[in-house]
Amino acid sequence: MKLAMIGAGYVGLVSGACFADFGHQVDCIDKNEDRIAALERGEMPIYEPGLAELVASNVAAGRLTFACDLAAAVAAADVVFIAVGTPARRGDGFADLTYVYAAAREIARHLSGFTVIVTKSTVPVGTGDAVESIIRELRPDADFSVVSNPEFLREGAAIGDFKRPDRILIGAEDDRGRAAMAEVYRPLYLNSAPILQVSRRTAELTKYAANAFLATKITFINEIADLCERVGADVQDVARGMGLDNRIGPKFLHAGPGYGGSCFPKDTLALAKLAQDHGAPVRIVETVAAVNDQRKRGMARKVASACGGSVRGKTIAVLGLTFKPNTDDTRDAPSLSLIAALQDAGACVRAHDPEGMENTHELLGDVIYSHDAYECVRNAHAVVIVTEWDAFRALDLARMKSVMANPVLIDLRNIYRAEDVIRHGFVYADVGRGTAASVERQGDVGRAA
Repeated sequence: MKLAMIGAGYVGLVSGACFADFGHQVDCIDKNEDRIAALERGEMPIYEPGLAELVASNVAAGRLTFACDLAAAVAAADVVFIAVGTPARRGDGFADLTYVYAAAREIARHLSGFTVIVTKSTVPVGTGDAVESIIRELRPDADFSVVSNPEFLREGAAIGDFKRPDRILIGAEDDRGRAAMAEVYRPLYLNSAPILQVSRRTAELTKYAANAFLATKITFINEIADLCERVGADVQDVARGMGLDNRIGPKFLHAGPGYGGSCFPKDTLALAKLAQDHGAPVRIVETVAAVNDQRKRGMARKVASACGGSVRGKTIAVLGLTFKPNTDDTRDAPSLSLIAALQDAGACVRAHDPEGMENTHELLGDVIYSHDAYECVRNAHAVVIVTEWDAFRALDLARMKSVMANPVLIDLRNIYRAEDVIRHGFVYADVGRGTAASVERQGDVGRAA
């Protein structure tokens, strides 16, 4: 089939490359001329494991092309995907649909023959109806169907998620739209990927509901972690005990500094605003978003506690800037709130991340960036692990201690065992594992800094 992918960002580029790898002919369109020129040179605008190789192989095979003008691509396409950004709108947090509606208007002008227009972007309930109305008004003669097909891609594992999905959600209002989407995803039939056919509005809401529920699981276990610290329990054991219940499951029960990224923060806000507008407020989701925001900045208090009560005048090394490993995405990352709070408290911050440093230069001021972890911790009074990159999982603790001004390690991802770190002479703090007492017992070390 001939597919047009409008938007060469994270969702559009990954989806387009994977569809091309299935054997479809994909034209990936983006108005950013610099991005398209870079893609044509084989340079990726994002970091995603395996993406550069996937793009290169399909470009070489002639199945994947890039362009700025969508006219020819839309006119020739059987299916046109809208995969543009839907950022949180300033002021109320609702999804900004400016780019979606602009894409719909431009698509309308170039439709030729029966075409399925698919919203791949995460959009509020009713967006598909609005897209259909826009196109119908501009092109009453056009023969088309509007379908919702939300993405469920995890950054850092997006290619695997696309090719081996838990489910494929198709929200359509007519049989021709359903049939076209079934053909698009026919290569996945061998994987027995379940295709769930629902109404368009149901598909739109399902995406928001799924992300809000996962965000709720994260926030719940984070609050349980705080309780564990007070009562001397281990949140990791609590999470295992919970996760073995098939009704709950083990995923997204890892305590940490809070969720971030391009999806959960904006999608929880958008769902809350949508629910308020329709007179059915989702109080749990509203609370989740508020608690998570407070938590990210509140991690600075944990750092200060491990440092003897204050970070003023101290150098704090931050390892990890991205919201999760295997991506360069720093949007709403816990590191941003933490660093801002540390700086407000008078600390000097140095930072290192394998992929995310370039994306934080415009977001953070007065941060010293280091090319590796050991340079980052040199002469630091404490080191904070914020993102669980593999490169941070087996650090040479003896080497770190030898170059630090004071051996304090705050592990916000619980990737180390407390006894191992303490044996190397560190003051150690983690999240919810009952090791706060070990910090207090070694408090003289932190207070001496």
